Amino acid sequence: MKNTLKFLAAATMLAAAVSCASVEKMAKMAQNVKVTCEPGVLEVVDQSIDPVVSVTYPADYFHPKAILEVTPVIVYEGGEAKMSPIIYQGEKVKDNYKAVSSKGQTVTERLHFDYVEGMEKSHLELRGVARYGSKSVNLPTKKVADGANTTYMLVKRDGFVTPKADAYQDVITSTAEGQIKYLVNSADVRNSELKGQSVREFLAAIDQINADERTSIKSTEILAYASPEGPERKNNELADKRSASARKAWNEFAKKHNAQNPEVKSLGEDWEGFQQLVRESDIQDKELILRVLSMYSDPAVRESEIRNMSQVFTALKGEVLPELRRARLIANVEYQNYTAEELLQLLDNNADVLDEEALLRTATLVKDDAQKEDIYKKAVSRFGSDRAQFNLAALYLAQNKNDKAQNALNKVHSNDADVLNAKGVIALRNEDYTTAESLFRKAGTPDAVKNLGIVQILSGKYDEAAKTLADVNGCCHNTVLAYILTDQLAKAKNAARCKDQKVTYLKAIIAARQGDASGVRENLGKITDQSLRARAAKDIEFVGYDW
Repeated sequence: MKNTLKFLAAATMLAAAVSCASVEKMAKMAQNVKVTCEPGVLEVVDQSIDPVVSVTYPADYFHPKAILEVTPVIVYEGGEAKMSPIIYQGEKVKDNYKAVSSKGQTVTERLHFDYVEGMEKSHLELRGVARYGSKSVNLPTKKVADGANTTYMLVKRDGFVTPKADAYQDVITSTAEGQIKYLVNSADVRNSELKGQSVREFLAAIDQINADERTSIKSTEILAYASPEGPERKNNELADKRSASARKAWNEFAKKHNAQNPEVKSLGEDWEGFQQLVRESDIQDKELILRVLSMYSDPAVRESEIRNMSQVFTALKGEVLPELRRARLIANVEYQNYTAEELLQLLDNNADVLDEEALLRTATLVKDDAQKEDIYKKAVSRFGSDRAQFNLAALYLAQNKNDKAQNALNKVHSNDADVLNAKGVIALRNEDYTTAESLFRKAGTPDAVKNLGIVQILSGKYDEAAKTLADVNGCCHNTVLAYILTDQLAKAKNAARCKDQKVTYLKAIIAARQGDASGVRENLGKITDQSLRARAAKDIEFVGYDW
């Protein structure tokens, strides 16, 4: 019995010694374990760090009955982040962990860490514990990679929303017009025409224009026609005579009404006026007439075809043709609208005279946001202006008042491309990238394309972002960033044309990636923004560079 107890004690001691020796051997041989990481420098993408780590265990390293717990840890300023242990087992362990052959084997794992501020300066390490029976030994910690690269976070992410433009005209053009009508085959100007309502109203308009200091006549014209009936040559001659008689009549009233010298044109048969009058008429077969005009371009053929419709031609002789025997008297007028200074004065003293377009233009002239808001609300209240309502939302977005912007957008009646883009920006700011991307694609405006590039950068779709932003205007910063993130450094350098502190910072990154130490120093030396300088001090892009 004593011998049996001695044997059992010896066996227990031997098993313990073997188990201890096996895990200690794994610890001693840990330097032979090879670890690689992709990417070589940890990178943050979409608020995550997801490196792929490969561990190669050499032959005779992994004991068949051992269990190895490996804990990936990111150590950073202010703390550390641990994953749950990854557990491996030897070939003879009867469990459900991933088995590693004693003949040597490479295992690959995709790790995941949520980004935490401070990880810009960090490193990834693997901590291992080898177990055999009741014994365990801590393996030497393996440093895997430095990190973390957060360059994508330099994206300008607020989004682009351009207020809707006003249709305010600094100079408003118009025409004043009268006409002299003639009898068939006649070029004589009748007194009844000169004293008629059309000419009298034209001359009154001339007088009113001359009396208004904001209005001026830029040019005058006489356009003489013949109705399209009879031989074309004869009608052209008739139009010439009418232009001459109308000019003579003009000269009779020119001095009294200060009417400037007109440009006189004889335009022959007035088929254009004929077509317009037919379209506006109540003639029963007008669609047939219009179809004839579209089918034939030769004036003689047109007239012949229309004359063949005797009933129709009778109606034309009574309703349409007399209106085309005429000379048009035209004054081309320019009205000088309120200047910027006048608009601002009126806003303070007499805002009620400003129409919708004037209010929208005035909003672009004021610098105070509260005043802009008041102008837009006034335009909405007085004119039901959808553009002002949208611009109110754009103003709130510029102030980062997202909830107020959403409420303002809800009151816009038209759900057009600009509205879709603005809603996409709100989704972008709420980090709802799926909704934002969908809205930007539906909108398709220049602003929406720029914003789509932002979403793609934030989502880690760098190749797509580089393609999206390649040809856009006014998005220099994000275009440069997209090229950097896709390692298209020559394109990034060429695109870095705008003068901006963040772009200067990006130029320093380009220089660092190209191994240009002087370029790093030159560009970082231009940075005065203290937050960017503090970032540069920790930025892994500049490790090894003295600036």
